[in-house]
Amino acid sequence: MNNTSLQPACVFEQFARINQIPRPSKHEEQMIAFLKEFGKERNLETIVDETGNVLIRKPATPGFENRKTVILQSHMDMVCEKLVDLDFDFKKDPIQTEIDGEWLKAKGTTLGADDGIGCAIELAILDSNDIQHGPIECVFTVDEETGLTGAEGMKPGFMTGDWLINLDSEDEGQIFVSCAGGMTTDAVFKFTKEQPVDGHFFMKISLKGLVGGHSGDDINKKRANAIKVLTRFLYKMQEKTGDLRLAEFNAGKLHNAIPRDGIAIFSVPQAEKENVRAAWNIFAEEVKEEFHVTEHNMQFEMESAEPQPVMQKETSERIIRTLQAIDNGIFAMCQDEAIAWLVETSNNVASVTTNEDHVKIVASQRSNVMSNLENQAATIKAVFQLAGADVKQKDPYPAWKMNPDSKLTKLVVDTYKELFKKEPRVLGIHAGLECGLFSERYPNIDMVSFGPTLRGVHSPDEKLHIPTVQMVWDHLLAILQQTPAK
Repeated sequence: MNNTSLQPACVFEQFARINQIPRPSKHEEQMIAFLKEFGKERNLETIVDETGNVLIRKPATPGFENRKTVILQSHMDMVCEKLVDLDFDFKKDPIQTEIDGEWLKAKGTTLGADDGIGCAIELAILDSNDIQHGPIECVFTVDEETGLTGAEGMKPGFMTGDWLINLDSEDEGQIFVSCAGGMTTDAVFKFTKEQPVDGHFFMKISLKGLVGGHSGDDINKKRANAIKVLTRFLYKMQEKTGDLRLAEFNAGKLHNAIPRDGIAIFSVPQAEKENVRAAWNIFAEEVKEEFHVTEHNMQFEMESAEPQPVMQKETSERIIRTLQAIDNGIFAMCQDEAIAWLVETSNNVASVTTNEDHVKIVASQRSNVMSNLENQAATIKAVFQLAGADVKQKDPYPAWKMNPDSKLTKLVVDTYKELFKKEPRVLGIHAGLECGLFSERYPNIDMVSFGPTLRGVHSPDEKLHIPTVQMVWDHLLAILQQTPAK
C-alpha cells in the first residue's frame, strides 16, 4: 500500500496537514490557529472558548435543515512519546509517517492518530460539498491527554447540538456508550542529599524496549511496567545488602501511559558489587521469561557509575518500599455478567522523577464505578501517606453512564449492520473519554463514541489500521444522512 492509495483521500489529506502542526498537550496554540483559519477560509462560524476549545458550525445541506444537530467531537492534542535515542522535538518537528502493509505508523514517535484521525475526519466533513447532512457542530478540545482540562473547562451552552459522536475510540466495529472516571495522585518524597558513602560502589541499571501503551485501554494486557520491574530489583538488593542508597530513579513520563523504560543509579557496599551484578543477570532472565508472551524486546543493562551524592538511607528505603508495595494494574473486574470481561478499577504507577531535593511519583487511578474510584484513590494515597510522602490528588473526571434508551445508539447500530452486514459490539471502555464530563454539563445530549482501529497508542509503536478509516467514514456519512428530524 502506498500514499496514493490511502482512502478516503479527503481524510488522509487532512491528517497529513495536522501532522505538520506541533500539538503537544497544553501547547496546542498552533493547532488552534490552524482551526480558526480553516473555518474562516470556508466562511463557517468559528468560536474559541476561554479554555482553547474550538467549535466550527456547518449549516445543513438543502432539504436537511430540520434534522437534529449532530456534534462531531475529537481532541486536538497528542501524547508525545519517542524512542529514547531519537532526536526529535515535538514542539517544532512534524510527525514523519510511513506505511507498513495496511498500517500507518510514525518513524520513532507516537503517530498522533489519537486523536488526530478524529480531527481529520471532522475537517474532511467541514471541507466537503457533496455530503448530505443536517446542521453540524465540529468540536475540537484541548488537553485531553493530561487531564481532560479542555472538556473540564467547557461551559454549558458552548455546544448546542442534540447528538454527540465522539471520534476518540480505537477499535472499529465497537460502539462505546460508557467510560471510566479517573484521578491522578502525586506523591513527593523530600530529601537532602549526602556525600557518597565510604566504601560504596556505584551502579546504573536501565530497562528499555517495553511495549507500554495506554494506561486504561491496555492495563489488562499483562504488559510490564518499567517502574515496577526496576523497583523489584532495587527492593531485593536493598534487603540483601542492607545498605542500598538511591542517587537517581527516573522512569515513565505521562500519567496515562504504561512506563516503557527507566534508569536507576544507586550505591551498595563494595563487597556486594559482584553479588549485585550476578543477581541482575539472573533477575533479567527471570523477568524476560515471566513476560515472554507480551514483551519481546526487553533490554536490561547494568554498568558502573561515577560516585555522586545520594539520598539518606531512610529516604531510599521508604521510596523503594513504597514503590514495591503500591498496587499496579487491575484492582477489580466488572461484576455485571454481561461485561465481566471489562476492567472496572485499576491503577497505573506512571512515573518517578528525581529532582534536586525530592522524588515525585505519579499514579493514575481509573474506575467505571465512582465509589470504587474513590476507594482505589484512597488506597494509593494511604500507601504514600504511610511512607511519609506529601500527597496531592488532582484532575478528577467522572465516568460516563450508559443511556439504555439512546436513540443515537440504535441508529449507529442499525446503520452499521446495514452497511457491513454484521453486528457491531456495544461496549463500555476502561479508558476515560470526554463524554463523561460532557454528560455532566449537557445531560440531555445523546452520545456515542467510535473510531478506526489504533494499536500501541501513547507509545512510539502507535499505528493506524488504514482500511478501518474508510469504514468509519462510510458509517459516519450514513448516520449523518439518516439523522432524524428534531
